[in-house]
Amino acid sequence: MQNILITGCSTGIGLETALTLKHNGYKVYASARQEIDVAYLQTLGLETFKIDVRNKEEISQALETIMANDGKLDAVFNNAGFGQPGAVEDLSTEVLKEQFETNVFGLHEVTTQAMKIFRAQGYGKVIQHSSVLGIISLKFRGAYNASKYAIEGLADTMRQELLGSDIYISSINTGPVTSKFRDNALKKFNKNINIDDSYFTDMYKNELKVRLESEENNAPFNLPATSVANVVLEIMKSQKPNPRYYVTKATHILGFCKRILPTSLLDRLLNKI
Repeated sequence: MQNILITGCSTGIGLETALTLKHNGYKVYASARQEIDVAYLQTLGLETFKIDVRNKEEISQALETIMANDGKLDAVFNNAGFGQPGAVEDLSTEVLKEQFETNVFGLHEVTTQAMKIFRAQGYGKVIQHSSVLGIISLKFRGAYNASKYAIEGLADTMRQELLGSDIYISSINTGPVTSKFRDNALKKFNKNINIDDSYFTDMYKNELKVRLESEENNAPFNLPATSVANVVLEIMKSQKPNPRYYVTKATHILGFCKRILPTSLLDRLLNKI
């Protein structure tokens, strides 16, 4: 039986992926940052760990336990992450560091620790949850855009360094998917952005906050979280997974636009989204 460690399983994509893989016969080690979420995952019959990806020791302990239990590790899915809204000029360096601590440095720590196992056993799969915003950038998402671009750079480099091995790295570029992502982004926006002391005050109040606070998901081409879970399942089934997977039509369309449009024209197009 193949096994996999998944980070960020408290809700949404991580949770749906854990349940989908378990239903299809994989041994899933589902992790979450908070004890209450770990307890909930246990009620669903999942093997669990408490992992805050910013905590190197929690990652090490989880991987050591997996190896003690199974003697191998087949895959990791780096799903943990969040979005920090706000114009780039309104982001403090500390807030940008916080974004990178989870989305990039935490992901990197899981990856490098897993790679030691994969190199020793001679095989493995690293699945990095990127985004359409690792391909194109949208305004007021600078911190998140930058974190996903960083993931793309690391993954693109690792693929070259893994050529000729049986270790594969795949990036998933997810577009609009139903999850708790927007709720968490609103909390970060309210906490870290000084709305009233910004050049963009009116746009924040009349557009960005309205969208973040809306209970409706009107994003074009929105898909359920299972759309990502099914891609992870496809990767697990594949002997030689693809280096990149686009999820949602929005990712396909915007990825195509990035390839063919002049930068100035693309900027004007993206600014309307």
